[in-house]
Amino acid sequence: MKLKLITSLLLMTIGFTAFSQEKPSAKPEKGLIKISVMYPFAEGKTFNMAYYETKHMPMVAAYLGSNLVKYTIEKGLASGIPNQPLPYMAIGTFYVKSLSEYQAAIAPNRDAIRADFANYTNVAPVILVSEVVR
Repeated sequence: MKLKLITSLLLMTIGFTAFSQEKPSAKPEKGLIKISVMYPFAEGKTFNMAYYETKHMPMVAAYLGSNLVKYTIEKGLASGIPNQPLPYMAIGTFYVKSLSEYQAAIAPNRDAIRADFANYTNVAPVILVSEVVR
């Protein structure tokens, strides 16, 4: 029983592997805006991580310009609960200084960003905008 609990906690801790594109000496810090783009797992859904990592995320990052502090790419590995389905296939996260600048940069490029989805997934993402508090 104790081993199952330790295994569950370990799986929750390492449920995702992360790839990041970081500017020199840039760390997520209090007050940054975090945009998480999450791709839910479902039977029959697909996700091309190589395309997402090398084409899509760099394209969106370029739209954000100097407002972008860092972005990360996570590949879902397992659920935090043993024998449960993977909740997300992938999560892309942007850390920016200003929400209004992020919105201004994305608005004129929204159609291009959405059109590119078909190149790597057949899943509609769930997006969460939050503020880093620690």
